Amino acid sequence: MPTTDLAWDYPEPHVIEHTALAEEADGYGHINNSVYLQWLDQCVWDHCDAVAMGPGLCRELNRGFAATRHEIDYIRSAYPGDQVAIANWVTLNDKRLRAERRFQVIRVTDGQTLLRARSYYVCTDLTSGRPARMPEEFKSGFQVLPAVAEALTEG
Repeated sequence: MPTTDLAWDYPEPHVIEHTALAEEADGYGHINNSVYLQWLDQCVWDHCDAVAMGPGLCRELNRGFAATRHEIDYIRSAYPGDQVAIANWVTLNDKRLRAERRFQVIRVTDGQTLLRARSYYVCTDLTSGRPARMPEEFKSGFQVLPAVAEALTEG
């Protein structure tokens, strides 16, 4: 099933795919909860690269986003060999300090949502680690897409 045919919570997701690995499983044989956070992080970095806001530019600007909170709802288990699609959306950018992303993980074979999450970020000075105003590049590169903004107001 193509990832475009999956039942995403919001329009225009940024999606990466991953096949769950045996080494990602815990003692119960399903993918360990901590691994999902790594998948979400990979999706964020991939999105940053896709919008030309990768680590190199962030270092040049001396700015980055630091996660301040993650809320994760584990809905179903993934198992080694499962093909999963991991999506994220920028759902808030106050164009000053704060941003938010929402996530959804779907098992591709059956279209079941395995996880939903929300992560909160603050823009930081990479040298000091302290909160710092967003550069113009962050304001434009990490925009809430219009279709996502509309879906958020409807939901």
